[in-house]
Amino acid sequence: MKFKHVLLITLLILFVDQAVKIYIKTHFYMQEELIPFKSIPWFRLHFLENEGMAYGWKLGGSFGKIALTLFRLVAVGFGTYYIMGILKKGYHYGYIICVTLIYAGAIGNLIDSLFYGLAFEFSDTYSQNLARGFWTEGFMGGYESFLHGRVVDMLYFPIIEDGVFPSWFPIWGGESFVFFRPVFNIADAAISGGVFAILLFQGKFFPAETAPTVTVEEANDN
Repeated sequence: MKFKHVLLITLLILFVDQAVKIYIKTHFYMQEELIPFKSIPWFRLHFLENEGMAYGWKLGGSFGKIALTLFRLVAVGFGTYYIMGILKKGYHYGYIICVTLIYAGAIGNLIDSLFYGLAFEFSDTYSQNLARGFWTEGFMGGYESFLHGRVVDMLYFPIIEDGVFPSWFPIWGGESFVFFRPVFNIADAAISGGVFAILLFQGKFFPAETAPTVTVEEANDN
């Protein structure tokens, strides 16, 4: 596998991720929800903005946001170095693809954190967002400063929406639940998919070295 293939996969994921995010950001109200396919009621688009990590996890305060953005920036830099290394060493192509998915997903969310605060107005539940900010008013027109952009999430798959834990279930017995509750984006899906595939196929990606076979004659000679 060559670097141009890694670059192609990365650019494809980034294009789809950013195209969907920009469309949602500029066409949806905050927390607006849409079911695009009536035959799949659990497949939904639900607009949220995430101040922190994937699936709604976050660090507190402005310092936490800056620290997370800088961590993403360092991780992308290390990812570039790491991918170049595994390409040179000829790692399994499946492993390289998985690492590329993680790498592209990290870049996708990093773009939001770096630039969305500068490029867009604040989104709320009463007015649709306009792609103003940086585009019309320079660096003074966005909803936040550099490094403080919020990650746009939109994929919501509540496969079980009205579930109830059985009464014998520890702690949550009798309480209602939703599966799958988190709202995420394509970059998150790429990261999670890459990690899951590495764990699932690690035996194929990193086959154990077999011990050399020693014949009876060779053993007697020793």
